[in-house]
Amino acid sequence: MTDLPVIDIAQLVRQGSDERAAREIEAACRASGFFYVSGHGVDPALIARLDRLAREFFALPEAEKLEIAMARAGRAWRGFFPVGGELTSGVPDQKEGLYFGTELGPDAPQVRAGLPLHGANLFPRQVPELGGTVLEYLQVMTTTAQAVLRGIAQSLDLPADYFEAGYTADPTVLFRIFHYPPTPPDSTAWGVGEHTDYGLLTLLLQDDNGGLQVRTRPETWVDAPPVPGTFVCNIGDMLDRMTGGWYRSTPHRVRNVSGNERLSFPFFFDPDFAAEVPPLPGRAGTGGDGVRRWDGADLRAFTGTYGEYLVRKVGKVFPELAAAPVTRQQSGS
Repeated sequence: MTDLPVIDIAQLVRQGSDERAAREIEAACRASGFFYVSGHGVDPALIARLDRLAREFFALPEAEKLEIAMARAGRAWRGFFPVGGELTSGVPDQKEGLYFGTELGPDAPQVRAGLPLHGANLFPRQVPELGGTVLEYLQVMTTTAQAVLRGIAQSLDLPADYFEAGYTADPTVLFRIFHYPPTPPDSTAWGVGEHTDYGLLTLLLQDDNGGLQVRTRPETWVDAPPVPGTFVCNIGDMLDRMTGGWYRSTPHRVRNVSGNERLSFPFFFDPDFAAEVPPLPGRAGTGGDGVRRWDGADLRAFTGTYGEYLVRKVGKVFPELAAAPVTRQQSGS
């Protein structure tokens, strides 16, 4: 069904350690940076409910969806954007979507400090169940992502709790629901163009319609079709940076030629917003393979916190929402 490996993480979920899974993760991260995870334990009923409610939302008239337009969320960068409202490398994507994140009230320290990407979510009044379902999903997927990172830590000969006890003890959690209208087979437009993800780890739930492609080495695009009972997992730019290129974040893209309405649900699990991300110790910091990145960027060339990096990147996707420079917080604030 797929050229990408399927890795069972059940033991990482239940016991917190699995040398077999760690070695399979290492091979996958070295080969393509993409793999599927099974044995994750996420309730299929929750997934089905999330899919049903998302379809109810995207079936609404656009005027009603715009009641929760992203501009209404201010610096929190949450809510709805229409088709063409998100850019990849300066080109409008052929998709619409919803942005969510960790739910924070006005008294949260991050909100009081005015940090971008922190605050309250915008949920549609027309689909009242969606808000609670999204927040439940974020909680469940945070647990799943920590389990995958335990395998990644072991794959780098680090303690299994290396990330959970440090970089992701207070993670940056971002969640999207994307709706891709059908694209004519002869179209050159992309639902989302070639890109890599910003952070540590992405866990993607996709419906049955397919369309995701991964650029493996050598220069070959392979399909990453839906596999029942799994999530697609890929590593992002920060893990590329932290491993010195030993693990490489891999370009991917989407074109929906299924003739159906495609939904995808990417869950981004990233470092603490206030954390700096230097190279990892030991084997994890030993250089990469010398292959030049898809965009020519050097991920080791920036300094500062993950939040500063993330805001600059997101500001290119939504130029009209570009915020002021990130204010650094003192730990414990």
